[in-house]
Amino acid sequence: MGIRKQFSSEFKAKVALEALKGQKTVAELASEFGVHATQVTAWRNTLKERLAGVFGGNESKALQEKDALIERLYKNIGQLQVEVDWFKKKFTA
Repeated sequence: MGIRKQFSSEFKAKVALEALKGQKTVAELASEFGVHATQVTAWRNTLKERLAGVFGGNESKALQEKDALIERLYKNIGQLQVEVDWFKKKFTA
């Protein structure tokens, strides 16, 4: 099995920005930066998706609300699991 390379956020941003400029092909960028062309495309697409959030703020707020909802749901799941375990002990003994 091969070891996966880990790239810094700065490196990903640099490659994605170059891809977004469109001055070089994805294949040229992949060769230049030593990554697979599919990875360059994925980073470029991620940059496109998240770029509006830099100026808007609405996506950032929506993301925070989503994270808060997920946290509440996990807490509820934990509470329900404790209750189920308690009922199992109570009624199987």
